[in-house]
Amino acid sequence: MEDFRQTYVRLCKEGGVEPQESVVAQLQENRAAQGSRLDLSGQSLSADTCSVLARVLQKDTVFTEVSLSDCMLSEEGAKVLLTGLFDNTTVKVLDLKGNNLRSKGAEVLGKLLARNKTLRRLVLEWNALGVWDEAFSLFCEGLASNSVLTQLDLRNNQINHHGAAELALALKRNNTVEVLDLRWNNIGLLGGRSLLEALQKNKSIVQLEMAGNNIPSDTLKALEQTTGHNSDRQSTLRENNNRSQVLSKEIHTLKEEKARQFLSLMETIDRQREEMGRSSRSTSIQIGQLQEALNERKSAVNSLTAKLQMTEAALTLSEQKNHNMGELLTRVKTEKEEQRERQSRERKKEQEDGALREGKLLREIQNLTETNSQLRNKVEEMERRCKSQQQQIFELKQELTNSTAELKLRLAQAEDRLEIEKRRSKQALEDMDSLRQKEVEHVNRHLEESERALQERIFKLEGQRIQLEEELSKAKAACVTERAQAEEELGRVRAQVRLEEQEHVSSLEEKLRSVRSSLQEVQLHCSQQKQTISELQVKNSQQSIEMDGLRRRIEELQQELSGKDQEKVAEVTRVRVELQEQIGHLHAERTAQGGLKEKISALEREIKVLSSNHREALLDKESQMSSMLERLRLKEAEIQRMREDEAQRASYLQSAILTYVQGSPLGHYSSPKK
Repeated sequence: MEDFRQTYVRLCKEGGVEPQESVVAQLQENRAAQGSRLDLSGQSLSADTCSVLARVLQKDTVFTEVSLSDCMLSEEGAKVLLTGLFDNTTVKVLDLKGNNLRSKGAEVLGKLLARNKTLRRLVLEWNALGVWDEAFSLFCEGLASNSVLTQLDLRNNQINHHGAAELALALKRNNTVEVLDLRWNNIGLLGGRSLLEALQKNKSIVQLEMAGNNIPSDTLKALEQTTGHNSDRQSTLRENNNRSQVLSKEIHTLKEEKARQFLSLMETIDRQREEMGRSSRSTSIQIGQLQEALNERKSAVNSLTAKLQMTEAALTLSEQKNHNMGELLTRVKTEKEEQRERQSRERKKEQEDGALREGKLLREIQNLTETNSQLRNKVEEMERRCKSQQQQIFELKQELTNSTAELKLRLAQAEDRLEIEKRRSKQALEDMDSLRQKEVEHVNRHLEESERALQERIFKLEGQRIQLEEELSKAKAACVTERAQAEEELGRVRAQVRLEEQEHVSSLEEKLRSVRSSLQEVQLHCSQQKQTISELQVKNSQQSIEMDGLRRRIEELQQELSGKDQEKVAEVTRVRVELQEQIGHLHAERTAQGGLKEKISALEREIKVLSSNHREALLDKESQMSSMLERLRLKEAEIQRMREDEAQRASYLQSAILTYVQGSPLGHYSSPKK
């Protein structure tokens, strides 16, 4: 306010005009009030002060209401002052009551209404705008082109039926004026009819004051009805706009919620994918470790089989050597009775030892069968667990399908249920992974224990084989002692035969040197036996009877050795069969692991299917949104139809009123008065 006063005083000085004291005093009073209203009512403003005020108001951005009522403005002063308001962007209320504005004022007001885009209320009470029809037509043209003004006060402006017709034409084009006051003018019946015709097209006027205009009561009632219809329309439009705004806000919130839900679902799906990838990686790593362990075990089994093959080869070589020994000892026949008794005792002892060993082997075989049965039971338990897991997965599938169906029916509850089901599926998957890891560890432990037991058994068998070899070596040593005694007796006879036998022994020794790398101890025993055989061949001629007994003894020993060798072969075959069964179990475990991999891939597919179902549910929601929008459009179309029906009813009412007025005696009386 102080800035306005200072600019007013400064412009007055620049223009060489003395500032009016009354205006300055009024501005000081308004400064004390500190409002956005400029009140200069009752001040007689000259043309110079009006020009200065126009220059100030042209750039002012403070006042929103200007009151210039009863200022006795001249034609030139009003013209200058109103031209200053053409480009103003803050004044919304203008009061020009009681200024006796006429032709020039009406023209300038029409230009103001055409150019100003912020003026909402215009008070023109107690003026003379309707005296000149041409000037008032220009005012009406400005009103027709205005799209901001909502309240217009034209009381006591001497408007006749011609001015009312011009005003009606302007109202047909204007769609923003809501309140129009035309009281105490000279509009008459013709002006009322023209305004009634204009109101049939104009749907924005809600309040129309027509008292004191010599208009019949019928036309006044028709005007009131039309304004009432317009007010009802405006209220319905406002309600519809409010509802549409509320619906649009709700739709916007729903879209945002859906977008957030979709993003959350995508994030959860990505997390599940990452978790599944991690679990698949961990399972692949575990499977690789298991495969490496299996490969190591295979290599150990292969090494054991190689050892067994080597032992078999050594046994075959020993058999061949014994066979050669039997062929060489065919000439030895008889033995002493003491030696036979000793041998019979040794046989009994060996039979008892063999029975004990056979009992031990049978017990070990029973233990192995029990371990095999335990492993089979474990495999059956694994299969049952896998079946139970499949049933759980099937139940999860059913729950997921039910949740998708409930999603379509109830949006909010379905999302909560989906989250709960996801948590359950995550827990089930984690439980499945933990169970698999525990079962794999348990199976690995059992396999390691079985392998350890087998290795211990193999070590025991090797110890038994070593014991048997030691026993054979003892028996051979006894034979050597006996043969040494025979050699002492046969050393004197047949020296020539010794030379031949020595040559034969050298050839045999050369053959045995190739096998010494594998079994040096056996070769040493065989060389000693060959030497003894060569010496016994020298004594063959003299002691044939004793040699026959020795042959019989050797044949019996060979039979016992063959029986023991057969038992060893049977045990080796049993061990091989057990190893093959264990290998078969390992292959079965591999196949089970492959089945678990397939189950994991199936679960990943199911998760993909769930994500696609979620996306379809979102698409269904969007389709529902589109259907809601279509319903809104249909409602708007129905509202438009209601408007058209109301317009038709108003036209029917107007025609009925006109026919009634023309046919009534009032119409007959009013026609001669004209």
